Amino acid sequence: MIKALEQSAVNQPHTRQSVHGTVEPEEVSFFTGLHNFLIHEVPVWHRVTRNARMWYYCGVLGRVRHSPFIGLYLLGFLIAPVSLHPQCLDFKPPFKPQEDLQFCAMYRNFGCCDSAKDQELMAKFYKIMDNFDYYGYANCAGYVQDLLCQECSPYAAHLFDAEDPSTPIRTLPGLCPDYCSQFWLKCRSTITLLSDDPQLAEAESDQFRFCQHLELEDPDYCYPHLLSNEQLTQNLGHVRADPEGCLQLCLEEVANGLRNPLAMVHANDGTHRFFIAEQVGLVWTYLPDRSKLEKPFLNITKAVLTSPWEGDERGFLGLTFHPDYKYNGKLYVYYSVEIGFDERIRVSEFRVSPGDMNVVDHASERIILEVDEPASNHNGGMVMFADDGYLYIFTGDGGMAGDPFGKFGNAQNKSALLGKVLRIDVDDNDKGPLYRIPSDNPFVHERGARPEVYAYGVRNMWRCSVDRGDPLTKEGKGRIFCGDVGQNKFEEIDIIEKGRNYGWRAKEGFSCYDKKLCANSSLDDVLPIYAYPHKMGKSVTGGYVYRGCEYPNLNGMYIFGDFMSGRMMSLQENTNTGQWDYHEVCMGIGLTCAFPGLINNYYQYIISFAEDEAGELYFMSTGVPSATSPTGVVYKLVDPSRRAPPRQCHYDPLPVRVKSKLIKFRPKETLTGVELPTKRQKLSPPEEPIRPHPTESTVSESDKDWLQELMDILKEQEAAAITTTLPQTTTTTTTKPPRHTQRKNRRKKGKHRSESGLAPAAAPQNGAVRLAGDEQGRDDRGRVEIFANSEWGTVCDDLWNTKNAAVVCRQLGFRFALKASKHSEFGEGKSLRILLDDVQCEGTEESLLDCQHTGIGMHNCAHYEDAGVICGNSDYVDA
Repeated sequence: MIKALEQSAVNQPHTRQSVHGTVEPEEVSFFTGLHNFLIHEVPVWHRVTRNARMWYYCGVLGRVRHSPFIGLYLLGFLIAPVSLHPQCLDFKPPFKPQEDLQFCAMYRNFGCCDSAKDQELMAKFYKIMDNFDYYGYANCAGYVQDLLCQECSPYAAHLFDAEDPSTPIRTLPGLCPDYCSQFWLKCRSTITLLSDDPQLAEAESDQFRFCQHLELEDPDYCYPHLLSNEQLTQNLGHVRADPEGCLQLCLEEVANGLRNPLAMVHANDGTHRFFIAEQVGLVWTYLPDRSKLEKPFLNITKAVLTSPWEGDERGFLGLTFHPDYKYNGKLYVYYSVEIGFDERIRVSEFRVSPGDMNVVDHASERIILEVDEPASNHNGGMVMFADDGYLYIFTGDGGMAGDPFGKFGNAQNKSALLGKVLRIDVDDNDKGPLYRIPSDNPFVHERGARPEVYAYGVRNMWRCSVDRGDPLTKEGKGRIFCGDVGQNKFEEIDIIEKGRNYGWRAKEGFSCYDKKLCANSSLDDVLPIYAYPHKMGKSVTGGYVYRGCEYPNLNGMYIFGDFMSGRMMSLQENTNTGQWDYHEVCMGIGLTCAFPGLINNYYQYIISFAEDEAGELYFMSTGVPSATSPTGVVYKLVDPSRRAPPRQCHYDPLPVRVKSKLIKFRPKETLTGVELPTKRQKLSPPEEPIRPHPTESTVSESDKDWLQELMDILKEQEAAAITTTLPQTTTTTTTKPPRHTQRKNRRKKGKHRSESGLAPAAAPQNGAVRLAGDEQGRDDRGRVEIFANSEWGTVCDDLWNTKNAAVVCRQLGFRFALKASKHSEFGEGKSLRILLDDVQCEGTEESLLDCQHTGIGMHNCAHYEDAGVICGNSDYVDA
């Protein structure tokens, strides 16, 4: 039918006038084609019996298609404002239908209906309109279509008052008063045909009661005014960003209670299981429903070398499955061992147990490769198969600082295996050598070079991945992305290519580290695609290029993070320039993540990223970076702005034979920064409605709809662009963490001000605090300055969180800590000494001095890490 419509639209006039206004040029061909199609193609008997409804149907389409939703271009990478919260009646984000909608065509580009739902609504429309004569069609067909098609609106959940999944939804959408009055006057006879709500039936004869029942107390979302609300329609369907350009994503908790989870992999065997490795040497099996098997998949804790101290880089570091695992049952692990007094990294091969597909045969271990480690850090740890079927092993440079081994360091020495990307062939190794050298390895014929070397000049690559390629074009397929941890200035992201030199120790990022080596004309190094300074983070964690199905807007986006700062970042390749565009990734603020099961916070130490069998993206982080602390959580990344159409991403996992007890997953994390008020059930209208005096307010403060209250809060929040990224966690360790906990800041630095908070200016008590540095002179926010040992000083933001901020705010007389700000958001207190570092509070202490800290005046930070707070007496930010 659509092809016939398009064909009949050829060479038609570009615009036409109707009672509904001028139709846009891109819409005319459809309307004219529909007109001609009905005149010339539809049989006479069909036109006679349905001419009234179909002719008016054209007019209806002409009116409702003329809306801001039309013309949305969803495939580009644009940024939408964070105030949007489109949501469907299934409590999920809207989508672009796979097939054109014929009835609710105004939502063909973006909405909540696929073609099946569209056909269902069309059938309902015809069933209702069969009860009317020609004049009934002329008066009411447009209204009926309008009301039915709001189920397809990107804001259907708002229109039908369905944001709370625990309460019944409306049977008719929320209508603006003027539109409702027109509908009631012309077409109230359709009410009982459209809805079986007895309250609506009772109110059918009373215009005031009827429209009051359908009124939304948030006028921004009523139909049809929301169609002309630019705040709600601008760039609808694109990834949202806050005012500073930080992309707003959400999370779904997948697993918890893990001890430094540093790898999550799938077996690519069709079962869609995922396997999570802990640093201590345990690997756990998780089923697609996220239940965990009680018996571990692999347990080599007795062989793995690690310790409880925070920041220990040794341990179980990597896991990968053979591409033919489904048939040969082979997997490979990378871990630290101690042999006598020597520390080594070991790569071993295991096989799955023939009697249990969820347990490794521990007796099957064969050591593929061992390399001596001269120091306890820079152990590398990534092991994976690339598209060529070979096993890639990523080693660190041997540790210490500056790669001091030999004349030029391990990384530049091709006769050493440290500081390298190695590539070996482990196929057909049941007999003969455990691995072979691929014939096209770049240094096979170079004298003195190890033939395993594929690339060199790397410092300590932590987490690499293979790009699956664009789902349609396969562009980018096979590229290997890695994060290489820097020395003391820069972190970098590299794309690994055969035989290339990645510069270390001559270079760190784009800058010279060893100036003599850097000036060597024979260096011929490849530069990173992106590097960032240590003010943004001090230990990169490589990620993945998103190629999953569920969130089309993320396609092609390389998402990675920083272990020390907790910053999440993304790179998007500009195909025109060949450059990579940077965007920080923030957790959604306000209503952005207000979907069932989604959260907007994570633990600060981002350890690793992962990809499931379907290509969806995950990451692992922990609240305490210790191999023995069970604070690790696995999160799935979610784009709340747009999802794939229903059933497009459906798959049927192969059955898993389970012999172990299953532990059901129980999420523990919650959405923060948004407290959804309890939704009240709508009361029945009074028998004699009380009409307020024109001078009286029709909605009292106590009768505000919960969504209106929330939107009022969010307007304040968005003006201040305040975000909170970390959950409030309970730290169970008393060990001083390593120096790597500086968190991110996404706000621009303000000018300094020297103003006291509520602490008395004369003879302050030990532990007194004051706030300084807010450029607008507000007394509810600023840089935290503390009085200790007879002097004022600042507090370092390492381990600074909302519990610490709560102690400060309560001490200053405020009820709430709205933000624990970091990275000298309120300026650097350079005129003062840094008095506190690594502060860890429970939130109930009298002052920061009562919390755990390194000691007054003892620190390992600088003033660009000065901590601050934003306090308040209500649980939202006053801009």
